[in-house]
Amino acid sequence: MSLHQLAVESASDHRPLIITLFSVFVAATLGITVWAGRQTKDATDFYAGGRSFSGFQNGLAISGDYMSAASFLGIAGAIALAGYDGFLYSIGFLVAWLVALLLVAEPLRNTGRYTMGDVLAYRMRQRPVRTAAGVSTIVVSIFYLLAQMAGAGVLVSLLLGITNEAGKILIVVLVGVVMILYVSIGGMKGTTWVQMVKAVMLIAGALLMTFLVLLKFDFNVSELLGEAAKNSGLGHAFLEPGVKYGATSTTKLDFISLGIALVLGTAGLPHILIRFYTVPTAKAARKSVNWAIGIIGVFYLMTIALGFGAAALLDKKTITDSNPAGNTAAPLLADELGGPVLLAVISAVAFATILAVVAGLTLASSSSFAHDLYANVIRKGEATQEEEVRAARWATVGIGIVAIVLGVFARDLNVAGLVALAFAVAASANLPTILYSLFWKRFTTQGALWSIYGGLISSVFLVLFSPVVSGNPKSSMFKDVDFHWFPLENPGLISIPLGFLLGWVGSLLSKEEPDKAKYAELEVRSLTGYGAH
Repeated sequence: MSLHQLAVESASDHRPLIITLFSVFVAATLGITVWAGRQTKDATDFYAGGRSFSGFQNGLAISGDYMSAASFLGIAGAIALAGYDGFLYSIGFLVAWLVALLLVAEPLRNTGRYTMGDVLAYRMRQRPVRTAAGVSTIVVSIFYLLAQMAGAGVLVSLLLGITNEAGKILIVVLVGVVMILYVSIGGMKGTTWVQMVKAVMLIAGALLMTFLVLLKFDFNVSELLGEAAKNSGLGHAFLEPGVKYGATSTTKLDFISLGIALVLGTAGLPHILIRFYTVPTAKAARKSVNWAIGIIGVFYLMTIALGFGAAALLDKKTITDSNPAGNTAAPLLADELGGPVLLAVISAVAFATILAVVAGLTLASSSSFAHDLYANVIRKGEATQEEEVRAARWATVGIGIVAIVLGVFARDLNVAGLVALAFAVAASANLPTILYSLFWKRFTTQGALWSIYGGLISSVFLVLFSPVVSGNPKSSMFKDVDFHWFPLENPGLISIPLGFLLGWVGSLLSKEEPDKAKYAELEVRSLTGYGAH
């Protein structure tokens, strides 16, 4: 009997404990959400939590938002199966914060109100730019939501011993329903508190597992890595570049594409960008990123122990039998280290992780729909705050339904890989427009539209015809068909430079004269915070 079957049996023997832990967490966080919902009185409360969170609180919430199912389940699985190449996800996710800190956090807090569209529309024609920003935000958020839905389906299926497809689909639906409740009731305040609680739980869970892994090897990291290499069947090659990225020139290009997408993507992720609006000042925004880098850095160091620990202590076939993409490596490792009780605790933490991140993503996309598309494009700025918040709640339901439907198809893909796609789309469509808008005087509305739509369409188009969607019987979204012609799994290498190029060319070819006075005003405000909301 494989360890996966043992874990499933072990989980089924202790199902009451597991269900109790899950129920307690969901009930507690829904309680927090209802409490926060009662304090949500206007649009500022719903979108930005009343700008009442401190730098440390927001840093903790950003960590909770960022350390997603991809970080916990996906990276541990990627390291367990691909060794050094899997660890590159951790490096990319962490280094990305330097771009966010140095280029985006403070100017964004100073120039916007609730969404990325606020920054872009500051010195350009409102309606076309807000429409583009809203569409981009929703598409990026849905890509990221796919990863969380896939993680939830895999995790709960393992715990409850569900092997039939109908049961797995039902789990994805239930996660979507809980997520809709979180956001529509609690808004940003509820979501932020849930993310803070979840960040503490995730760090504590990862710390406990890291301690137990190192204890197994008498705190000798060299011995841990040696055993992982030996158990992987690849020997020393497991600890060197090339297991996943390096066998061919295509995989080497894929690695470069992945690296660019990870490093540049964070600064364009809508659910991370809106977190900078929840603090009262730009200084607090900067402080919150510093806290986030520290907390996230510690966590990603622990993913090394979790991934290589899974490679050392579990059989590779066990991991892939449970989930071909390796998403269950961390829960299986928990079962190996501490039996069903630790399996239940770690899985409840992972489930908490998924719910919190899903809530943040849904809030980002519903806020953008309500504030950018409904209030400023459809209603032309005439909507009341009550109407805007009501539109955001209805948008939450709509986006939740879309995420559920797509999540059903994505449940067998590696969640870290799915998140990397979201990063590529964010870096292609959002980042060029944000940076040009903040730092280039000559940037125009046409440049913004070319950049957003060009980056968005090219990245999504290349993903559709990549091995992620079809052509790979083991890991594609549609396993039985093959219509892929783009060889790379991540489109970042092509679509990110294209997004920057289109923004530049579109601005130079534009007949519109840039508003230099408005740019000067934006520059002063972004650097000093004068006049910030």
